[in-house]
Amino acid sequence: MKKLTTTILSLSFLACASGVISNAKSAYADETALTQNCKSAYLCDFNSGECIYKENETARMPIASVCKVMTLTLCFDAIQSGKLSLDDKISVSERAAGMGGSQVFLQTGLTYPLSDLIKSIIVCSANDSCVAVSESISGSEEGFVALMNKRAEELGCTDTLFANCTGLPKETQYSCAKDVAIMFSNLIKNEEYFKYSKIWLEDFNHPDNRTTSITNTNKLIRKYTACDGGKTGFTNQAGFCLASTAKKDSMRLVSVVLGASSSDDRFKSAMNMFDYGFANYKNRVILDKDVNLNDKFTVDCSKKQAISVKPARSSYVFSAINATPEIERNVIAYDIKAPVKKGDVVGKIEVYKDGVLCDTVDLVAAEDADKATYGDFFKKVARGWTL
Repeated sequence: MKKLTTTILSLSFLACASGVISNAKSAYADETALTQNCKSAYLCDFNSGECIYKENETARMPIASVCKVMTLTLCFDAIQSGKLSLDDKISVSERAAGMGGSQVFLQTGLTYPLSDLIKSIIVCSANDSCVAVSESISGSEEGFVALMNKRAEELGCTDTLFANCTGLPKETQYSCAKDVAIMFSNLIKNEEYFKYSKIWLEDFNHPDNRTTSITNTNKLIRKYTACDGGKTGFTNQAGFCLASTAKKDSMRLVSVVLGASSSDDRFKSAMNMFDYGFANYKNRVILDKDVNLNDKFTVDCSKKQAISVKPARSSYVFSAINATPEIERNVIAYDIKAPVKKGDVVGKIEVYKDGVLCDTVDLVAAEDADKATYGDFFKKVARGWTL
């Protein structure tokens, strides 16, 4: 590998050049005004995980149906691993059909597409669907809960313990606002999630020709234009809880509210946090996936001496609007031989914010480089003789 360039950039210069510096001020003179009547809260940037606002963020407390964030995570994990597919038929046990609380009234012995069960969990927080998928993935809800706790540990959630897959009241079950933000941020990396999270009202069709109307429990998708996903929860013990996400331009934020006194309080608190985050923070483009780097990479045994390269994806640096962090970019070229096809990974670029690595992006060929023939080598030698 060859390190080609190190570029140090002032983010204030980048921001001014792109016209993103703003005189916008916080809508709140005091950050304590961001939430109302809740026990715990957390707001962070989705891409970097950087915290914007926190309030009792590691306090352990019940989170009710917000625990289904992990239930859904394991569903998508099973799909990604190939263990299940969205089209797989899931059989409903008597235990699953008999679950109380929020449900879609699954019928014992019938089979439902996994996609429909996932949809019902995301949209209307169906407990019966949670148990049905848990039994399909692990054989029992108890085995599934063990997987939930293992996955939480893998994500670094040190203040979380699950006792069931639904969030119904049970001893020794808790989480915290920070951990929920970590788990929810991981869940929404699955693009499939957003196919269901924005559904407001829909009919859930049963195999026996019954229909159950399902309505989204996350009222923010109607109350807050930028919101496109979330998970609510409520029990008398947990109070009103909400994990939600909103996106404006290139910036996605994640908010968590736990233990609110009312449903309105949780939604209002989330909206206040989103407003504060969008008004005071910005994602600046450091690498544009559609723009070639100035650097060109040498290709051995090629008809071309060098090729243009570009980032495989865009990269952003998250910071307060009035902040001026120092950005450093290290470009590393791999040893590459022809033939090279457009889109092949040929190197990587590391992005540092204030000396800390914040992103690593693959670099791909922006053009083909065919393998040189004997004739090409002969022509090259011949040109050398004539010089």
